Amino acid sequence: MMVMPMGPDFASALGIPMSHLGIVAGSYTASATVVGVLGSVWLDRFERRSALVWSVAGLGISTMTGALAVGTWSLVAARVLAGAFGGIAATLCFSVVADITPEERRGRGTAVVASGFSLSSIVGVPAGLWLAQHGGWRAPFWVVGAAALLLAAAARALLPRLRAHLDAKEKAAPLPFDERMVWTFVAFGAAILGNFLLISNLSAYLQLNLGFPREHLGWLYLGGGLLSLVTMRLAGIWTDRTRALWPVLTGTIVVASTLLLGAVLEPPLLHPVIFFALFMSFNAARWVAINALATKVPPPSARARYLSAQNAFSHAASALSSFASAAFLTSDASGRLIGFPKLAAAAAALGLAAPLAVWRLEVLVANRRGSSGTGAAPPPPFAPS
Repeated sequence: MMVMPMGPDFASALGIPMSHLGIVAGSYTASATVVGVLGSVWLDRFERRSALVWSVAGLGISTMTGALAVGTWSLVAARVLAGAFGGIAATLCFSVVADITPEERRGRGTAVVASGFSLSSIVGVPAGLWLAQHGGWRAPFWVVGAAALLLAAAARALLPRLRAHLDAKEKAAPLPFDERMVWTFVAFGAAILGNFLLISNLSAYLQLNLGFPREHLGWLYLGGGLLSLVTMRLAGIWTDRTRALWPVLTGTIVVASTLLLGAVLEPPLLHPVIFFALFMSFNAARWVAINALATKVPPPSARARYLSAQNAFSHAASALSSFASAAFLTSDASGRLIGFPKLAAAAAALGLAAPLAVWRLEVLVANRRGSSGTGAAPPPPFAPS
């Protein structure tokens, strides 16, 4: 959320073509993919608090190395290092939420922690853009890195030790590499592949194609972040009270319609502010519902490894999308992106698979509980609850 809005700033400073911003964004997620695969093997062997502290501290130090970049590949190298630590930190955050939150409140718990993404828009993006404007593009890397180090110290001082998964009787439980995991991956992949075809280039598209003023970009992210906070919390409550399918289906319909009206059609029928707010907030809402459902698949003793494998797949999907957008898009002499409407149409089409995958995963989760006597029978297709 810091790097992508600043893309046009550091691209101009370092001589990076605007159409190659997806490479910088994708390097972070590609690195997180590799580390996520490794984490799926060993992450549950460690006490949660200690692992979280070390990963956040590493994220802070590696983020600050981005300020030392002198060209495309030195910046990519810094983002690869940051992605390695950031992927682990994200996995551990949601593992902690799943460990300490009862299933009947898992959606709301996930929404609270996932609100950090919206807060990064509300506070971080405007602050980062302001710092870049007044202190140069390197300043946000220093400030965010230092903030991460402070956060690591606070986590060490304030969080309790979390080792229940180490003491559990089923500590040797294998990862559930079964149909449930496949449909979890399909659900995440359908949402993420479409998102990251666009997100790494969204700031450049808004400024260079739609003429949105650079000085107002921070306010745009502020408004989108505030709306995302609301939709994420509502999606979490809706998931807990009914099922994950409904917020995912609603989010998919709104996102597809927004892309059609705001990016596919030329000229767009939606104002950039409305387009951005709907795209970001309803993407966030369906992501909360999918993530809350995914935490119900593994046993506690395999949760961090399972979520690490899931995050590895998600990061792989986002990296693939970012790299694909860089390969597909071109830019003219003014920096205007060529090919964005076709990319938006592809993103909308990919997202349509998410509700189907979520419905199938809910059936499989309910079947498992029904067969073990721990839950209700599976819901019929598109039942209200």
